[in-house]
Amino acid sequence: MFNPRGSITVITGPMFSGKTAELIRLCERARIARRKVVLIRPALDDRTEPETVRSRFGVAFPARPVPNSSSIEAVVTETRADVVAIEEAQFFDAGLVEVAERLADRDRAVIVNGLNRDFLGRPFGPLPDLLAIADEILMLSAICMVCGEGASRTQRLVDGRPASASDPLVVIGGMGDERYEARCRKHHEIG
Repeated sequence: MFNPRGSITVITGPMFSGKTAELIRLCERARIARRKVVLIRPALDDRTEPETVRSRFGVAFPARPVPNSSSIEAVVTETRADVVAIEEAQFFDAGLVEVAERLADRDRAVIVNGLNRDFLGRPFGPLPDLLAIADEILMLSAICMVCGEGASRTQRLVDGRPASASDPLVVIGGMGDERYEARCRKHHEIG
């Protein structure tokens, strides 16, 4: 469980590892404890209605969409939140790291989730720096869709084959014949 004040918790792992469900669970716990919670999401993530974060398991929590990291502090001030949850951190700019630090320094509990690696297996967006400054890290794993063992990576497939390094880095929710799978180190491939 995250520290009640002045902390940064990062929930990370591949797709299908339960990151969003865990973020929502922590938000609900904070709300039960009578904490003022705001859940921030990147506006570019249009997979669900803008004012909701929903896990693959169907659990949901009200959210505030923002266009970039510099918009987060205004929402926190407006809502007077003392717990700030941030969904899909990999889609935010590098300024998210400084925002998280400032909020934690102002006695906010900051809970961030996101993919730690892109589909090529490389560190993704601001997550490496957030992991470096985190007070607590929850590293989740999924199940490899090839062998059924633990999975630590996200595989993007295009027309049933591994995406190539020249494909776009960010594809929200997949486009056309693209899809994602959790994969272990052995079965993760680059086309």
